[in-house]
Amino acid sequence: MATEIERKFLVTGEYKHLAHSRLHITQGYIASGSRTVRVRISDNRAWLTIKGRSTDNGVSRIEWEKEISQSEARELLPLVEGALIDKYRYLIDFKGHTFEVDEFLGENEGLTMAEVELSSVDEEFQHPEWLGREVTGEVRFYNSHLVDHPYAAWSAEERK
Repeated sequence: MATEIERKFLVTGEYKHLAHSRLHITQGYIASGSRTVRVRISDNRAWLTIKGRSTDNGVSRIEWEKEISQSEARELLPLVEGALIDKYRYLIDFKGHTFEVDEFLGENEGLTMAEVELSSVDEEFQHPEWLGREVTGEVRFYNSHLVDHPYAAWSAEERK
């Protein structure tokens, strides 16, 4: 089983012109909490993903992922708890790393976050100028949390 190592940031500047691709993603959580089971449809592909508890202050966790057919994913969507997450994902290569920038839609519109996957917890990487404050390990920014606590309902203080 693989270990996912990633860091998350708010996005504060222009980034779209740097993207080499854009995907539309719809995803939901069959189970959420410290462990999650997610079904995701991204353009013409779909996955079932199981993630373990976060460790290293939210930087790493065990992840198991299997590509499934879109029809299987659609069959699983009725099992989803809460709302679906709808977003555009922009892929941006920057100095040896690929940043995944998620621009949320619907009830989470206005929230834009970037993730970068790393090969180790202490791996260093350069921060593009459009990268804002780090939010790694802050539960309110987890996609699984946004289903029940959408960005539109956050107070001004929570949005900081």
